Amino acid sequence: MRFVKALPFLFALVQARLVVENWDITYVTTNRGLDQPAKRGIGVNNQLPLPVVEAEIGDTLVLNVRNSLDKPTSLHAHGILQRGTNYYDGVPMVNSCPIAPGSNFTYEILLEQSGTYWIHGHASDQNFDGLRTPLIVYDRNDPYPADQEYLFAVEDWWPITIDESLELLRKPGGLGTPFVYPPQTLINGEFGKLTKPLYFEPGKTYRIRLVSMMSLPMWEFAIDSHELYIVEVDGVLTKPKAVDVVRMAPAQRVSVIVKPKESVAANYQYHITVLDDYVLPIPGVYPAQFDGKVTYSPDAPTDIVETIPSERFDDLSLESLDREPLLFADRSIFLNLTYGFTADEVPSETINLISYRDSPVPAIFSALTTGERAINPVTYGPQTNTEVAKYNEVIELLFWSPTELAHPMHLHGHVFQVIETGYTNDTTGWSRRRVPSSGFSPLKRDSVHVPQGQYVIVRFRASNLGIWNLHCHIDWHLGLGFNMLFVVGPREMQESIRVPESVVEQCRIQDIMTSGNAAGHDTYNYSGAPDLPNLQAALPPPLAALRAAGFTV
Repeated sequence: MRFVKALPFLFALVQARLVVENWDITYVTTNRGLDQPAKRGIGVNNQLPLPVVEAEIGDTLVLNVRNSLDKPTSLHAHGILQRGTNYYDGVPMVNSCPIAPGSNFTYEILLEQSGTYWIHGHASDQNFDGLRTPLIVYDRNDPYPADQEYLFAVEDWWPITIDESLELLRKPGGLGTPFVYPPQTLINGEFGKLTKPLYFEPGKTYRIRLVSMMSLPMWEFAIDSHELYIVEVDGVLTKPKAVDVVRMAPAQRVSVIVKPKESVAANYQYHITVLDDYVLPIPGVYPAQFDGKVTYSPDAPTDIVETIPSERFDDLSLESLDREPLLFADRSIFLNLTYGFTADEVPSETINLISYRDSPVPAIFSALTTGERAINPVTYGPQTNTEVAKYNEVIELLFWSPTELAHPMHLHGHVFQVIETGYTNDTTGWSRRRVPSSGFSPLKRDSVHVPQGQYVIVRFRASNLGIWNLHCHIDWHLGLGFNMLFVVGPREMQESIRVPESVVEQCRIQDIMTSGNAAGHDTYNYSGAPDLPNLQAALPPPLAALRAAGFTV
């Protein structure tokens, strides 16, 4: 684990400040100390892992970026709402242009939220190749003070790149698979089996921050014979809830408070278990278990338990600390999370059988330059699957996952209330679970796990002006088109958002248009915009035969 801090009140002596990081984004050829071939990863200042970024609420994070790659890059502060600074959200061709090779760019991010976040590449899924690190924002008035903190950032490291993975996955018939090059698990940048001890003292309080920087699998965290009190989920404080184990999907973050035992007569173990919940089982990979020591006394024996707890994360039983009641929706949107195939049997990941493609004009500029046409979703290109929301409108999303694939769904710029779950094949309502309609403050988070064969309903208030992505956070799925856009308050955007010249300059040096609709035109002319592929939901015959034989496809 990474040691985060031991004196929580040091920040009380420091006023809001600039937290400056100078990052040269570079290629790093490495196997990360694992028993697998080296690959060309992406790091910072010729190093992997990236440094953990720490700041305090009210600070301004300044990321001075140099792109030393041979292709565009960008950075996304995952979970940071970017209220008023949509152009720093870091999604190329959506709310900015990418950072051109050989150029410099500066993100200036006002940190108005405390909590556990992370920063990762959002251009060409560079997150997959190592461009990722935790971002911890402290609050001197945190209602859950701790004497010491520990951080566990868990990631999978594949011996092939994202480009090589997608090339395999795009093979006709859906028969290509990257699993022939299995990954290993890294914990705080090191091989999972090199876990470091936690040191507990009676009478103290410990906060443990969990960050899932995984590209694919889920994992769990537990400490033998200790209760974990969940107090934060995806940067949002919760009412404390005692659990034995915390399950994490890709992109999610959780903080737990741990109260040590009063006796130092025994030591214990903590466990990080990588699951095979929706992936192909690979011995030693899915599942895999990594054990570390919880030390009370160097002379004490270690108490070994026979069974390690394992259970789903129950979003519906947690309450947000801010007491916000259940939102009532102004409208509901059905989102079918499924795959599609072209006539040539090339697979895509889709939402409502639309596989996302970038437009030639970044969506933020279409919203700001097309006047009244900005309220029409077609302005942003039909292949972007855009929804336009009125400012402060309450949107309900019904995530429907009818296939064998699970999806961690992440919404930029907002958090949503998780209000209902169930099975997609349930015709009687036996599986339906829903939060109470009154006297309950539903959990809010920015990334929700939608299990295979199930549905999840969330609601959010569209109160943050800008262009915001909604996508699956499995890197392969995003790379295959599992994405859509929400345009929040385009009329209000035109009145209030002024894109900095530094953002426009990145577009200019790459000859990217900054006005007009998706194709750069001032009328309803979309010639030059990407075509919307005609996708079929039926499995190609080879995959259908595999499913009939009992295989998961």
